[in-house]
Amino acid sequence: MPLTAQKSSADTIRADFNYIVDTGVPPVRYIDWPEMEGKEVPPEYRTHEMRVRNGRPLRDTFKLDVHGFVFVDHATQVKDFTDGAERARVYDPEVRALIKKHSGAAEVVVFDHTIRIGDEQAQKASGARPTVKGVHNDYTETSAPRRLRDIVGEVEAGRRLKKRWAIIQVWRPIRGKVLAEPLGICDGRTIPQKGFIRIERRYKNRTGETYHIAHDPAHEWFYFPEMERHEALVFKVFDSDASKPSRFTAHSAFDDPATPAGAPPRESIETRTFAFFD
Repeated sequence: MPLTAQKSSADTIRADFNYIVDTGVPPVRYIDWPEMEGKEVPPEYRTHEMRVRNGRPLRDTFKLDVHGFVFVDHATQVKDFTDGAERARVYDPEVRALIKKHSGAAEVVVFDHTIRIGDEQAQKASGARPTVKGVHNDYTETSAPRRLRDIVGEVEAGRRLKKRWAIIQVWRPIRGKVLAEPLGICDGRTIPQKGFIRIERRYKNRTGETYHIAHDPAHEWFYFPEMERHEALVFKVFDSDASKPSRFTAHSAFDDPATPAGAPPRESIETRTFAFFD
């Protein structure tokens, strides 16, 4: 469904976000499973216009455990983010240090990188994924510990689950300024628990879950216009500590009304990590 937005002030815009509708029937998606085509239970979405604040003037006020995200300067020595060997050698240590600094975690394990490009031809040529224009959080209460077990094994997961742990992601541009389809991020404190709708993601070898978010007019959205390669968003998508004000962070690409005609498509990378605390 098309997204539109209208400019309202230098520090605030109004933009459309696609929110899931709770139909009472749990949605199911099949990923990389052609044989199951036509057997999905697709989610239903509805577009809502929301106020989105420019987070740059407020960047020093955001706290990872309070709001669910922080916006940081973070220079990288990576030359080519599509080179898996270079990512492992150069970027993974950078990400581990970044998350330790902002979360206080004692140990960080990088387990996934996803490159997204807002151009269909470039996606096909590179194997990158499209941008996501639907309000979501990447893990649920069920799928987060399941993913931990998938990656580290049952024995190690059993040890880790006895203490606080989290899944924390790092999102950044990889080529030029982001002029189109920036990432909007929602203050985790403004999302009521009833707003999290579970979607099953079934693969041939495993089943995952994500939360998609139902609309609530109290949601407080932020974005960081014209993000560059040396900047990053760090945000939580799961925290085992239920006492934290923000355990999940809804986010979505959206259409920025300031996007100039002919702007290059967004190219970004999101990195997923396990953060373990003493």
